[in-house]
Amino acid sequence: MIGAALAVYAGVAGLFLVFVSSRTGPSAGARGGAFFGERIAVVELEGLIVDVDGLVRDLKSHRDDPAVRAVVIRINSPGGVVAPTQELHGALRRLREAGKPVVASLGAVAASGGYYVAVAADRIYANPGTLTGSIGVIMQMANVNALLKKVGVDYVVVKAGEFKDLGSFARPMSAEERRVLQALLDDVHAQFIAAVAAGRKLDRAEVLRFADGRIFSGTQAKELRMVDALGSLEDAVDGAAALAGLPKPPTVIGPRRKFSLVDLLRNELGLFGAGAFPRALPIFKTPLYLMD
Repeated sequence: MIGAALAVYAGVAGLFLVFVSSRTGPSAGARGGAFFGERIAVVELEGLIVDVDGLVRDLKSHRDDPAVRAVVIRINSPGGVVAPTQELHGALRRLREAGKPVVASLGAVAASGGYYVAVAADRIYANPGTLTGSIGVIMQMANVNALLKKVGVDYVVVKAGEFKDLGSFARPMSAEERRVLQALLDDVHAQFIAAVAAGRKLDRAEVLRFADGRIFSGTQAKELRMVDALGSLEDAVDGAAALAGLPKPPTVIGPRRKFSLVDLLRNELGLFGAGAFPRALPIFKTPLYLMD
């Protein structure tokens, strides 16, 4: 009975390893999916940058794992909120400080906050048609004062502090309030420009030439030295292997994905359209975005 139990245990463990190997990402499957030895880790930044705690934990895990020699971050993001973007930028810099090369692979869109994250990498790869850049900061607020008056709604605010209701939707913005907000945006924009100049090893004056909020194709970005090379995710992985001194093709571990029944039904069984279960977004009173 003990022998039978050990056999069952070994079989279950083997099936588990096979399952994990098949779920560690397409790159891992294409390159062997090995579990041991030195490897390249691939992580993903998808969608709006709002909550990056899980991704930061993954990066720290790869930083502490001696088997991981380099990290590739695949970016498909139009940007997001400023502070989480800067946290992710800092996490990538700490990886590099630990002696592990970081390579950014830009997908369809890596604009504004997506590009802010990318400049923390040692090298940046973009597809020729990637949309990137959009180095700017934006804050958008509605003013429904006229509508409230039309329907007879009186919006009352009691405050302590002159600017406590800054950005209120119930009244026009004063000139002094606009000055305060403009100073805030200018400061964060300057931080963005400084990060690009440091990450890309460019003079600030050179960055100012293209840091006016416009977007660029991957080809245009390469001409401006915003990215290092044109290439796919596979090219980025091979580039990371070269930086880490690993043979090509390297062993790759793919991004960790949380199991979702909704995604299983939508993607695997094809029961629902892409927009059937939209991602919920948090609501901000006055959001400050690095976003295209």
